[in-house]
Amino acid sequence: MPTPRENFLRTLRRQGFDFVPLDLSLCPSQVEAFKKRFGHSDYASFFNLSHRWVELQLNAGYADAARLYPRERLPADTVFDVFGVGHSHQPDCHHMTRMHHPLAGALNPDEIRHFPLPHIPPEAQTQLNERVLKIHSQGLAAAGSMACTIWETAWYLRSMEDLMADMMTDDEGAAIHFDRITDLACRRIEAYARAGTDLVMLGDDIGMQSTIMMSVELWSTWIKPRLARVIAAGRAIKPDLLIFYHSCGYVLPFIPHLIDAGIDILNPVQPECMAFDEVLKIAAGRLSYWGTIGTQTTLPFGTVQDVRSAVLKNLTACGAAGGIVIAPTHLVEPEVPWDNLTALAAAAREFKP
Repeated sequence: MPTPRENFLRTLRRQGFDFVPLDLSLCPSQVEAFKKRFGHSDYASFFNLSHRWVELQLNAGYADAARLYPRERLPADTVFDVFGVGHSHQPDCHHMTRMHHPLAGALNPDEIRHFPLPHIPPEAQTQLNERVLKIHSQGLAAAGSMACTIWETAWYLRSMEDLMADMMTDDEGAAIHFDRITDLACRRIEAYARAGTDLVMLGDDIGMQSTIMMSVELWSTWIKPRLARVIAAGRAIKPDLLIFYHSCGYVLPFIPHLIDAGIDILNPVQPECMAFDEVLKIAAGRLSYWGTIGTQTTLPFGTVQDVRSAVLKNLTACGAAGGIVIAPTHLVEPEVPWDNLTALAAAAREFKP
């Protein structure tokens, strides 16, 4: 009998499987509901997930985040992430924030060039190595977290409006900004590879509900070569490193280019945005998938049978080779019934190709 890690890796390499791997992430209120039901919050073990996520430590490059905002008066409740991006309270939202962009409005490329990006502290590699080794000793796969790899980190700092304008006008500040973020991303993926991480999650949202966020040509000019450089940096150290790429929304036109850049796994494949059979046709056996069960429709508002049918349909489409981790296409929000989550897991566990 293979370990969960062995089965997980075979599945993602489309080499067959003994059981279907699962994934899910619960929002805070769902975690609280889980704790009330079971007395603990370890839902990864409850659902027998074959992997655990690991994250490389980053330290902020700034000492006083408020000084990063010479052009904006921030709300009093603003908190800052490791990149210096501000987050303040967003009324009527469960866990979304209003975002504040420290480089919005910057006109001098030197301000972009010298903005204090995070750094990897000396102890981070040892800590990551130990975490990966512990996960592997449990027969589980280690998955590194590195979403918001290039595009999203860049616009979180610069603002989407300013960065889009920079790209369209071929502003030198855009190249400086993207290259600095890409250099950091390369150092991060190299650390994951050295630690023996099985999979690294990259990704930037480049799709919207029914269309793409930017033209394929613009993305191919600015983002694709940098994404390929990040992937190559990881595989130079660990050639069999699996690359998971996340983008919400409609991304059909990007799929051939993502494959060309080196990705192995596409996530989340939202059924409300694009049909899975179209994705399969375009990818032509060159990708695996992670997600596919809609969190805008089926999981929150479907019946138990609707959930089962969606799981079984997608597993059947992938066939005996596997190539799919069944999961909700996003965070499991408060309105998703518990019975629908257990139906998702049960259908996956019962599936036989």
